[in-house]
Amino acid sequence: MKISNFLVLSFLLFAFTATSIFPHAVHAEAVIDAFGDEVRTGDRYIIGAASNDFAVTSSPIICNSDVLLSPMSHGLPVIFSPVVESNDSVIHEDSYLNVDFDAPTCRMAGVSTMWKIELRPTARGFVVTTGGVAGLNRFKITKYEGGNNLYQLSYCPISEPICSCSCVPLGNVVNRLAPSTIPFPVVFVPSNRASKIEYKMV
Repeated sequence: MKISNFLVLSFLLFAFTATSIFPHAVHAEAVIDAFGDEVRTGDRYIIGAASNDFAVTSSPIICNSDVLLSPMSHGLPVIFSPVVESNDSVIHEDSYLNVDFDAPTCRMAGVSTMWKIELRPTARGFVVTTGGVAGLNRFKITKYEGGNNLYQLSYCPISEPICSCSCVPLGNVVNRLAPSTIPFPVVFVPSNRASKIEYKMV
């Protein structure tokens, strides 16, 4: 009886400890868009900066372009997909993601519009650009403290080309999306409802 009790208590202790250490793995929250709905795999979203009316886009030449910040009306939709395939169509916080611009003309030409990190000597560091490969260029969405439905984008290298950390926050660096120590809260707006929302200074 004592052995059975010990085993039960040990299992309960292990279960409690695992839940405490890995809270996001056990209870990963769904990412919520600007209208309060769950962000879903395969749907198109404009990534808007919560601090002003900028949105994530590419240069006028969409194919083989860096990821830039432009007025909200010029935002280019993106599509999120989990690096590890799942039957769950909901995008969750702290999960590894592929991020892909919705640009069918580029894909038809065989050009990848998937995000990746690349060194740009002219930009004095790494920037987010296109031309990535699924599963090899991992990004992550985490909750941003201080507002409803606000999130932080990060890049999570498989190796460590940038630093020894697991993930690097992304921010506005001279109107480019790039690794940054300055917080950059964003919102996700369904592309078919972008005209119904206006994000100004908060």
